[in-house]
Amino acid sequence: MCYQTKILKQKEELLERFNAAIDALNDYEPIEFCSAFEYPKTPVITKEDPAKIQLFNWGLIPSWSKNVSIRNYTLNARIETLNEKKSFKDIVQNRCLIIADGFYEWQWRNKSGSKKEKYLITLPNEELFAFAGLYTQWTNFDNTKLNSYTIITTQANKLMSEIHNTKQRMPVILKKEDEKPWLQGEDYNAFKFPYSCDLIATALPENPSQLGLF
Repeated sequence: MCYQTKILKQKEELLERFNAAIDALNDYEPIEFCSAFEYPKTPVITKEDPAKIQLFNWGLIPSWSKNVSIRNYTLNARIETLNEKKSFKDIVQNRCLIIADGFYEWQWRNKSGSKKEKYLITLPNEELFAFAGLYTQWTNFDNTKLNSYTIITTQANKLMSEIHNTKQRMPVILKKEDEKPWLQGEDYNAFKFPYSCDLIATALPENPSQLGLF
């Protein structure tokens, strides 16, 4: 799963990394702890407009939804069941890149989960990256429009299995060379486990040790 991310890079760094216009980022502010359940606006690049970085809300609201409450259940989308779930099966080609430079996960230290350790997961050197995502536009009863997204998840790799040791899931972080193919609609099955980038996990805050590179 993936419910807390971070994006601390300045918008000029986003421009350089993704070679996209930042004129839609006037309201962008770096966020150290970005909680999915606050439905924040974060930087994305869509298939429809790949030359622009925009701000979309986390928590996908399908076009057919009567209200926004469904987004509690669409923060993530399991890649294995995209063609089965009503919220996703008709928009599997609505691809987007969700820009971040890290995400957080909790390791259960006992069976009940009363003891947990928090980890920051990044690329080496905390480089910018993109989660694989889907997006849509929803129209409210007053004709206002809301753009929103979901983060694709897959089975955890070795590193994330050690950390997310209950659900054993992880977000799909795209390799740089695969960002364009994802946007252009390459078969999403190609991004299932064991597809993975090199990741580093740093325990927070009491134990600043790092878990391996996988």
